[in-house]
Amino acid sequence: MIITDEDCLAETLAFNAQFEATAARRPAREGTPGADLLATLRRNRLGGDTPPTRLPYGQDRVVEGGVKVRVFVPDRVDGVYLHFHGGGWAFGSADGQDERLWLLAERARLAVVSVDYRLAPEHPFPAGPDDCEVAARWLVKHAAAEFGTERLLIGGESAGAHLSVVTLLRLRDRHGVTGAFRAAHLLFGPFDLSMTPSQRSFGSRRLLSNSDTLRRTYELFTPGIGAEQRRDPEVSPLFADLAGLPTARIVVGTEDPLLDDSLFLARRWQAAGSPVRLGVVAGAMHGFTLFPLTVTERELRRERDFLSTTGR
Repeated sequence: MIITDEDCLAETLAFNAQFEATAARRPAREGTPGADLLATLRRNRLGGDTPPTRLPYGQDRVVEGGVKVRVFVPDRVDGVYLHFHGGGWAFGSADGQDERLWLLAERARLAVVSVDYRLAPEHPFPAGPDDCEVAARWLVKHAAAEFGTERLLIGGESAGAHLSVVTLLRLRDRHGVTGAFRAAHLLFGPFDLSMTPSQRSFGSRRLLSNSDTLRRTYELFTPGIGAEQRRDPEVSPLFADLAGLPTARIVVGTEDPLLDDSLFLARRWQAAGSPVRLGVVAGAMHGFTLFPLTVTERELRRERDFLSTTGR
């Protein structure tokens, strides 16, 4: 394991401490969020207390199967990035990070298709993965006509990273589609919903995610399913056969309860015969790219570099 960005460690840890101190002044949330709290959390951007900014460059569309997507198309298109947002399968939206996705589209010369998949608890597993599968199949069939390229990439953050791997596996196992997506970019994803050792041992630190919040998230996404049942490869892709998947870049911070998920997935991805790059960011907590940090600027630049060059 090679840890990056140690020169930024003091800044990153200071931000974590400030985040924890601020969170400690708010009442802890217990149990399943009610409808009012869900509505408030969904209205605001992930990691913040204000609504996200919608840019005029984004186009809301509905693709085959009735799945909603938000599309960004720059002047020059060298590929298409199928993006799945984070938010624990219960929050977030395709228009929740327009600024970041438009910047990625312009600088990496990618059309970005962000999927507005259905959210738990109203739509628990497998609704979200079903929508992502539909969007991926639509893109495989129509990318050349829609965007003038067949160079497809896939990825997302947190729950979106999980959905990216699940989607690749569904394409392979249900539809015999391999090789259509040439690269996967997976930021701090949960890949074992029965909980890896780092998830279990992280405890109750008031960072963006901890052991308790992960457990509640899994209960929302997969209600009535126990931890052992969540080891099903269709739920937890860490336990799947990973053969035939594309080149991947997997990123996580050292202060993320999902650290083991990325370490274990990278090892299994490589063992299955596919190239993988693993980035472990010193001191970074879960969701660190949501915040104005030096490591965020570096990570978003590395993401753009990977997506603009891989699979050509």
